[in-house]
Amino acid sequence: MGRDGHIAPTAPSSPPPKTKKAAESSRSWILIYGDGHSTVLDVDKYAIMHRLCIHARDLRILDPLLSYPSTILGREKAIVLNLEHIKAIITADEVLLRDPLDENVIPVVSELQRRLSPTNHLRQDGRELTGHDVEAGEEDESPFEFLALEVALEAICSFLAARTTELESAAYPALDELTSKISSRNLDRVRKLKSAMTRLTARVQKVRDELEQLLDDDDDMADLYLSRKLAVPPSPVSGSGPANWFPSSPTIGSKISRASMATARGDENDVEELEMLLEAYFMQIDGTLNKLTTLREYIDDTEDYINIQLDNHRNQLIQLELFLSSGTVCLSIYSLVAAIFGMNIRYTWNDDHSYIFKWVVIISGIVCAVIFVGIMSYARHKGLVGS
Repeated sequence: MGRDGHIAPTAPSSPPPKTKKAAESSRSWILIYGDGHSTVLDVDKYAIMHRLCIHARDLRILDPLLSYPSTILGREKAIVLNLEHIKAIITADEVLLRDPLDENVIPVVSELQRRLSPTNHLRQDGRELTGHDVEAGEEDESPFEFLALEVALEAICSFLAARTTELESAAYPALDELTSKISSRNLDRVRKLKSAMTRLTARVQKVRDELEQLLDDDDDMADLYLSRKLAVPPSPVSGSGPANWFPSSPTIGSKISRASMATARGDENDVEELEMLLEAYFMQIDGTLNKLTTLREYIDDTEDYINIQLDNHRNQLIQLELFLSSGTVCLSIYSLVAAIFGMNIRYTWNDDHSYIFKWVVIISGIVCAVIFVGIMSYARHKGLVGS
């Protein structure tokens, strides 16, 4: 099929897929060329391994059924990219993206096609360039693999930043509502938001760590210069290599030419261009991580405030319990006196002295009140109850 086709049919001799899920996870790819054209491919992993000369372990990193952390690997002829939902293989003149119908991958495909479109390269500030300006622009143009890598990094950084903004817009009002009213509903809402924040922080941290690891190792960054590798003359004993599915992109010759000039100048180990690219998106993802860290600190402060409120309520209940216990003790003493005089037993001293009942009641009440006041005064002196 031609380069601008949309679907590449499978060979008649290929066996039918066992299940729909397995077929989608192992054969759904889109091939984007250097001129912006794309083709949906239906190939298995062995064809990809044969074409791009990569190992099976690299393809396992891109398997959506397996859980692998964010990774950017430089191989001899390709860059293996696994950033969240963006699972791609970048070569010097084309990009292979997995799951092109995914709602999060469609914007990446559209952006790649827009940036790689020939009309996009021939326009600057809304006007068409002359032939001399086009040649000068191509000399300053970044290698194809860096352009594709930049689109992927921009997409994943924007995606994670958008998820962070959504989480912030939901978390801060929920935390403020929980501060004003502590209820089971608000507590459960904040708990779910905190769990979502923890998962999102882990995802952002993985991308940040991968970029930081690349920035710390110049050799790893040098492995990502695919055009520079193609500019090196092949060994006389090397073979012709595997055949392509489609003809190569016409832009690859100019990119190899620019890489050849860079090699001739002796800057094979110069990774300044890639370092600047990675640093820009490292700062962006680091800013997203700082937002999540600030949100975590705000949640921790809210939890501390709620714990202080609960401790205060608990102390108030303890004071009330002390007040009631003291009153109960005093009433018990008063009840004891009443129980003694209420017994159905005849006392000789009770004869002709009925007036003494009044004094017993009055004196017992006064004694109990004095005991209650004494207990409360002692508790206030020791700081057990508030003022």
